[in-house]
Amino acid sequence: MKILIDAFGGDHSPEEVIAGTVSAMEENKNFTAVFVGKKDVIENLLEGYAYDKARVEIIHAPDVITCEEEPTVAIRRKPESSICVAFKELKENPEASAFVSAGSTGAVLVGATLKLGRISGISRPALCPLMPTAIDGKNVIMMDSGANADCKSINLLQFALMGTAYAEAVGVKNPKVGLLSNGTEKEKGNALNHEVYPMLENAKGINFVGNIEGRDILAGDVDIVVTDGFSGNVAVKSIEGAIKMLLKVMKTEIKSTFKGKIGGLLLKSTFKKLAKKLDYNNHGGALFVGVNKPVIKAHGSSKRAAIKAAVLQAVAYANFDIADRIKEKLSLQEQGGEQV
Repeated sequence: MKILIDAFGGDHSPEEVIAGTVSAMEENKNFTAVFVGKKDVIENLLEGYAYDKARVEIIHAPDVITCEEEPTVAIRRKPESSICVAFKELKENPEASAFVSAGSTGAVLVGATLKLGRISGISRPALCPLMPTAIDGKNVIMMDSGANADCKSINLLQFALMGTAYAEAVGVKNPKVGLLSNGTEKEKGNALNHEVYPMLENAKGINFVGNIEGRDILAGDVDIVVTDGFSGNVAVKSIEGAIKMLLKVMKTEIKSTFKGKIGGLLLKSTFKKLAKKLDYNNHGGALFVGVNKPVIKAHGSSKRAAIKAAVLQAVAYANFDIADRIKEKLSLQEQGGEQV
């Protein structure tokens, strides 16, 4: 198995990308890391690490797509960029199993769609992060978190199908699907929600449980939250901001009084566990679901811990055959008379 890594994607590349990948190699011995980017720079940085040279390859890519560039234009004008070269390799090499990048989100999504290609029958792939919940060991999948700002009902139906296939692949039995809305009652929501609600109710192969409000996303009551990319992105960013603010306020309050400091010492291990659970660095990246091979989009500010988690995530997803599971879900709908 070969995992392609965009060595020049992200705010802290290439140093943190290489460090995180080498760390992932130490933990999992069952893959080859293929760095894509400026070969001489990558080679120089790798000299500072002890690693199995037989498990590392480098594909030279002299250009880099920045976050300031318009994604579609950059993908077309920079065929020698690390993102474009990686997608070409991912598509053409059967041994290339997945791709990880902390680079431009837009460029990764456009590149995955245009260069790698969508799963047959899927109209819109979705960016799907795993988010922690109040239940230990349980995550919730947000479908979509930013790839598709404007959606039609058929897109949300396909998000539910893909999310179910994704959840089943990672071991969730009969995953519950909730539709993000401004109330739990069936009549709540906007025109798009009203249109897709009965489609989700009648769809084969998914366990739709109705509407879910934003405040309950992390409660653990559902396994998949379906929404358009605009609402999903706002929800995810709001949750990230709230978590960051909460941890900061807790730290400030604990240090503000003598009793708080004593209590903080007694609960130090608990706070560390909480911070680890809520830190995105420990959860890897967001899977771009709906394209022919796994594409993991790591946070742009990812450092080595987050890159390590994303690479290990890519290895796991490469073994799950999510694309085949999605095709099975689509086939179920066609057999039931629904064309999706």
